[in-house]
Amino acid sequence: MRRSLEYAKPYWGWFSLAIGLLLGITALELIRPLLVGKAIDDYINGYDMVYSMVEDSESFTIQGYSLLPDPTNYYQDVPKARIIYGKEKYFLIPHLSQKEVETIASLEQGEASFVFETQEGQNWIQLNGKSFLTIPLQREDMKVLRKKDFTGLLKISLLFLLVLLGGLLLGYIQTLILQYTGQKIIYNIRLQVFSHVQTLSLSFFDQNPVGRLVTRVTNDTEALNEMYTSVLVNLFKNIFMLVGILVMMLRLHVKLSLITFAVIPIIVAVTFLFRNLARKTYREIRGKLSKINAFLSEHLSGMKIVQIFAQEEEKFKEFNEINEDLKDSSMREIILFGIFRPIMYFLFNITLCLALGVGGLRVMEGSLSIGVLFAFIQYVALFFNPIQELAEQFNILQSAMAASERIFMLLDEEPAIQDLKQPVDMPKIQGQIEFKNVWFAYEGEDWVLRDVSFTVEPGETVAFVGATGAGKTSILNLLSRYYEIQKGEILIDGVNIQKMSQQQLRSHIGLMLQDVFLFTGDITSNIRLNEERISDETVQQSAQYVNAHSFIEKLPGQYKEPVRERGATLSSGQRQLLSFARTLAFDPKILILDEATANIDTETEQLIQDGLVKLMEGRTTLVVAHRLSTIQHADHIIVLHKGKVREKGNHQELLKQKGIYYRLYQLQYQ
Repeated sequence: MRRSLEYAKPYWGWFSLAIGLLLGITALELIRPLLVGKAIDDYINGYDMVYSMVEDSESFTIQGYSLLPDPTNYYQDVPKARIIYGKEKYFLIPHLSQKEVETIASLEQGEASFVFETQEGQNWIQLNGKSFLTIPLQREDMKVLRKKDFTGLLKISLLFLLVLLGGLLLGYIQTLILQYTGQKIIYNIRLQVFSHVQTLSLSFFDQNPVGRLVTRVTNDTEALNEMYTSVLVNLFKNIFMLVGILVMMLRLHVKLSLITFAVIPIIVAVTFLFRNLARKTYREIRGKLSKINAFLSEHLSGMKIVQIFAQEEEKFKEFNEINEDLKDSSMREIILFGIFRPIMYFLFNITLCLALGVGGLRVMEGSLSIGVLFAFIQYVALFFNPIQELAEQFNILQSAMAASERIFMLLDEEPAIQDLKQPVDMPKIQGQIEFKNVWFAYEGEDWVLRDVSFTVEPGETVAFVGATGAGKTSILNLLSRYYEIQKGEILIDGVNIQKMSQQQLRSHIGLMLQDVFLFTGDITSNIRLNEERISDETVQQSAQYVNAHSFIEKLPGQYKEPVRERGATLSSGQRQLLSFARTLAFDPKILILDEATANIDTETEQLIQDGLVKLMEGRTTLVVAHRLSTIQHADHIIVLHKGKVREKGNHQELLKQKGIYYRLYQLQYQ
């Protein structure tokens, strides 16, 4: 968690501003129930108070009586009046003593049914055996009576609207800030992850499926983004909200608050139990999601093989098993939520019942107003919102922590091959290559190369021949330093390649493989690989040099012709020609041809042989080929067998020795 927060440090100013805005939003949310409660008590139920029958600058007249609101009983020795509601009408009860006012105050709403009309047209209410004369109020009387209430209610409504608009504006700004900072942080993390992945050695990619790495860069970073945008700041908001609600509830009614707080220990226990169960489930889901992505990446790329060998049903079964595992883990998560949410809803209703029951009794006793009870109920409802949000945010946090563990595990992966702090600078080379007593194994001491030594002079062409697994391709990989040798030395122009930077070393080497990889883009971008120093003119010259121009100019878009993933719309021969043009455009001093013409038809091979002859002029060239006809003109041929150099010489010399090379030659031509 601490390491994840390190990425947020440069944006603490923005986060602080977002927290400040959230404090404002929280305050506005806490004000709303108070405003509604005040509207109910002071204005909607504003008529329900004691009136002194005196003339004053603030008094008003209805039915010939001058009334002054006097809830504090400022005028103690004057007649009082009350207004009650019953039979869908308002009634004025004038000329009351202080004791009678208190009696009327205990009148329950349902007892208004005791209002009746006599033969003389007078209205009376009977309470505890005593009758009180009442005067029904007309619409005009109510306008006079409720004039201040209407004005006050309008002000409260406008203030409530301003609070809503203020919350909306602050919420918009806060969301904008969080999304901006979250995207900036994730942008930097993605860059760091991708940049780090590019520094890792090929041995790492041999052991880690592509789909798993894609999950790290996409799904896992997005999970972190949710943490920054949904959890980090909103966590403060919900804590502030909880504290604010508790304070407001205590401020409204201490005893009622303490009764409702009895549910809090149960809420805390349920939340902690849910957290512990959710953590394990989230880790399972992340791991299985990574596994399913790896499976999809591999099998979608190899769909041609799957269909050729009619393995659709078998692969479907494999995918179904992985998918079933992911579904089971996801269902466990759903079950957890399915249990947690109803429990929280049940606890909320229990708390609401307590508040309504106890609060309702207090209202009937006259120790609590309806407006205060309404505000209290609103705070009870608000109290559960941040608790549920905290649980949701905890789930996001768990997901983000599981994702961050995997991301940091990837970032902590040390490259198997690292440059020296001060590598030897070799901007230009002659192209001499020397292997001195080289031993190499991919794993442990399962040696692929055993004490291999040879020298290639600048401009020479050397071919490597041998059975599958003899170590031919390994030599080429070691020269480019994709893997590190265990013993011996590899020298270029007399300098150990371990003393050179990997980037500079590989800039001197042009690698042309049997399996050509083309990127999504166009012909030009695949030749120069977005290298700005390579001009369009150089691209076309390179293509012409290796005879690729002839097929490119026939394409509808020519050099701007779109290339789909892996060059799916081009033939094998066309992809090989583009590979040669790409290598030539970078103008390396050393060429490596690894079965480069193995998949090219005879006509296409004749086209590129001419280009290769020109390309190899003045360049040191290492060739691996199974077809011996393609290497007969090499300056030297090195025969490998079980990781050792068995024979050296040119084509004619090796035939005369009648050794391994001679037998291979006979197998191909007899």
